[in-house]
Amino acid sequence: MTIIQQMINKYNPKTIEDKKNAMKEVLQEVVLAGLSKTDFFTHAAFYGGTALRIFYGLDRFSEDLDFSLLVSDEIFDLSKYLKPISEIINSLGLHFEVSKKEKSSESTIDSAFIKGNTKETFITIYPNSTDSAQIIHNEKIMIKFEIDVNPPKYANTEIKYRLLPFPYQVRIYDKSSLFAGKVHAVIARSWKNRVKGRDLYDYIYYLSLDTKVNLKHLEARLKQTKSIESDTILTKEKLIELLEKRFDQMDYEIAKSDVRPFIKDQNNLDLWNSHFFKSITQGIKTD
Repeated sequence: MTIIQQMINKYNPKTIEDKKNAMKEVLQEVVLAGLSKTDFFTHAAFYGGTALRIFYGLDRFSEDLDFSLLVSDEIFDLSKYLKPISEIINSLGLHFEVSKKEKSSESTIDSAFIKGNTKETFITIYPNSTDSAQIIHNEKIMIKFEIDVNPPKYANTEIKYRLLPFPYQVRIYDKSSLFAGKVHAVIARSWKNRVKGRDLYDYIYYLSLDTKVNLKHLEARLKQTKSIESDTILTKEKLIELLEKRFDQMDYEIAKSDVRPFIKDQNNLDLWNSHFFKSITQGIKTD
């Protein structure tokens, strides 16, 4: 059994979609392992939904790999990390192209894409499965890799370890700083009444873990996106007020349709409405 198949087996995928998602999730972990062989995690930390899935057991698939520099550096060059990523992927018998996306001058996000052929990868990982016949020849598997080169201040980080595809370490936002990023997304990542249902799903998950919000980091994030005035002091009471206002504006049917492809138990969405989210927010804790 290959290392990749060993990693896939822990997901116990049943359907073809389960198998595709497991492939993507394993690829994400291989990328992290590749980065750990460089000095990347002396400059940056892992955060976002995929970090929550890998290190804190979030039970939904997350598409992207999100990183943040520890201190702002507008000339940070992501390019030098692409070859080590490509080398570790290829060393495990997978064939993917790693390429940098040209950054617009005003963006603080540097991006790269890891792309491969879905059918070829599927046959490599599941050689005995007949499901590959259902995959069209030119379907692509793609992982987006983003790094914020002008991060908001006051995030705290910690070192976490993984054992496969080989033992490695990752610098990651601590749980309260991760939660601050998610609360910021709930408040600010939308227009009018549209919202990512994945943000709401993760928000519930953080609350279920009794996670505190890193209030200072959240305040810095909200000010950076001009979601609050620059002279605002963010208190727990002010935070609850901001969240309640958002929960009254949301279209929950759109939110549910966004998250459905990423979760297995659809019944979890039945409770979603303004009253539910405002009620659970009363118990939010801050750091």
